[in-house]
Amino acid sequence: MEFNFLIAAAAALIPMVLGFIWYSPIAFQKAWMKVCGFTEEDLKGGNMALIFILSYVLSFLLAIILNTFVIHQFGFFSTLMGDPDLMKEGTETYQYAQDFMAKYGDNFRTFKHGALHGAMLGIFAVLPVMGTNAMFERKGFKYIAINVGYWIVCLALMGGVICEFA
Repeated sequence: MEFNFLIAAAAALIPMVLGFIWYSPIAFQKAWMKVCGFTEEDLKGGNMALIFILSYVLSFLLAIILNTFVIHQFGFFSTLMGDPDLMKEGTETYQYAQDFMAKYGDNFRTFKHGALHGAMLGIFAVLPVMGTNAMFERKGFKYIAINVGYWIVCLALMGGVICEFA
């Protein structure tokens, strides 16, 4: 099973596109600015080109690891990773992997399934990390809801795209 860099690169755009909507005036910009203590002036500073480039790189890293959470077949191959015969045609391990993928390679490979696992990752990984940080930073529920909600939706969309198209 090969990793699809093109789909990961496309999925890495999702946080940027969703962020433009989520943190815009049509959605949560005012509430987000209030809970963060930002003013309009605060948002005018900074090197936006660098921020967007680094955000994309970080989103790409997220898309890479998300593959292993939303595509179950990666788990099968991870058990065979150390086997030197995995990629050698004619070997027992190679044939086993080919047979497995022929029979189960398309199982659970839908947008809906990937979105479920992406959302679960948001709830069970992002929420605990960001929620803990927010509590120690003395941020309230609204701060957590806005920011974690964004990542749950992002990961659901990214997981769906990766699972369906990778």
